[in-house]
Amino acid sequence: MKKLKVGVICYPTLGGSGVVATELGKKMAEKGHEVHFITSSKPFRLDVHPNVHFHEVKIDGYAVFKYPPYDIALANRIAQVIEQEHLDLLHVHYAVPHAISAALAKDMANSDIGVITTLHGTDVTILGHDLTLRNTVRYGINKSDITTAVSESLRQETLSLIKPNKEILTIYNFIDEEKYHPVDPKTLKSDLGIGKEEKVIIHISNFRSVKRIGDIINSFKIIRERCSSKLLLVGTGPELIGLHEMVKNEGLQEDIIFTGKRDDLPELLAISDVLFLLSEKEAFGLVLLEGFSCGVPAIGTNIGGIPEVIEDGKNGYLVEIGDVQLAAERALLLLENEHLHEEFRQNAFHTAFKKFNSDSIVQQYERLYYELAGGKGR
Repeated sequence: MKKLKVGVICYPTLGGSGVVATELGKKMAEKGHEVHFITSSKPFRLDVHPNVHFHEVKIDGYAVFKYPPYDIALANRIAQVIEQEHLDLLHVHYAVPHAISAALAKDMANSDIGVITTLHGTDVTILGHDLTLRNTVRYGINKSDITTAVSESLRQETLSLIKPNKEILTIYNFIDEEKYHPVDPKTLKSDLGIGKEEKVIIHISNFRSVKRIGDIINSFKIIRERCSSKLLLVGTGPELIGLHEMVKNEGLQEDIIFTGKRDDLPELLAISDVLFLLSEKEAFGLVLLEGFSCGVPAIGTNIGGIPEVIEDGKNGYLVEIGDVQLAAERALLLLENEHLHEEFRQNAFHTAFKKFNSDSIVQQYERLYYELAGGKGR
């Protein structure tokens, strides 16, 4: 089939949407498509590839504007790339502001280019609940030719809350099998000051209040009373200072390790026994897949897209928001029973590589690309 020229608009940051957008673009480039990333900075996971191109969005400050008009600058840059590169379609990640900017760019370029918008969560679960922005989210979806959501839960919430006049398709996030698989952690456990026989609980995120990391710490307090263990908190974010203070007040400095943002996540997961994700909102939970692909079962809250990844009692356990006691008890079942842990570990592998493998999910997007581009291509 003819190869396509695809414009990708996403946040170039560490969050799940940027990771998925970048990995999907790389996979499409490997399949021969020409992929053009249009972002404020180079996506952090974007590797050099002859089919991958980066177009920076530059924002100039003007005295007339209180805040730099990023959405307008983005629309202008998208329009330029549409015209200069003769793009066949746009794939934007997030309705606000990216789908809005894409709609404006189409008008600026006087183009009929097709637009796929992928909803990742925040544009619905947070912005959609703001009455001043709900119509904007709806407008971005309605102006898109095709809209996808990364979980069935997010699809249903969007239809119920936003009430767009377009259907929404569920296409799950996928795992990067080349990076996330069992690896040899070498001396990492001892390097972090973790004893050979100690169990390891891990949490990886951008430390925001929605992640409820305090619940994880309180659950860990219960775990360590029965099980010699350490808690790894991997990442950074606005809650970091408060979390350090909480750990200090609880006298847990020796047992909770703040690693900061790390690039060696497969190695950190290789030394971990259980992954915790106790968020109050989570459209999907990409970190669950990353953990599963490295053989780490998970304890997660029964909200959003998490139950579509964690099969309760099979590859992990689900608990209600705030139930730190049950989270601890479920974790101890796995930490204290090697046979059960191995069973969950194998089930986690199966979930990651059978249900969420990159080949099948990239093919779903590619079919949409060809459907939207019609007879276009090179």
